[in-house]
Amino acid sequence: MVASPAQRRYNRRIIILSIVYAAVLMPVCWLFARHLVSGPLAYVLGILPAVPVCGFFVVIGLYFADERDEYVRMLMARQSLIATGITMTAATFWGFLENFDLVPHAVAYVWPIVWFGGLGIGGCVNKLSYGRAA
Repeated sequence: MVASPAQRRYNRRIIILSIVYAAVLMPVCWLFARHLVSGPLAYVLGILPAVPVCGFFVVIGLYFADERDEYVRMLMARQSLIATGITMTAATFWGFLENFDLVPHAVAYVWPIVWFGGLGIGGCVNKLSYGRAA
């Protein structure tokens, strides 16, 4: 299946954001590991790696707006709903277990990671359900 112009833009944007994420995360982790930042700068640097991650969600929204093929857009919507269902279910289960001191605390940024994993599972479900068209 040939990628649509919207899919090519989506892929290019995700690759760029992934490079920015890695380029930002490594030095920020290095600075914090060595306790070289504090005060307001620490807060700015602390949220800096979150910016490209938030950008991923913006890119997905742009893809929905850009994609002209309704069937392909439906597949991405289904994939996103599967990812959201997996993530919200996992977060709910974990939250209750954590509340009852049955599991350790999970840092909040784990949930977007679970969501992206769910996006992959959603892609597999699409592939299994719709075959080569997905």
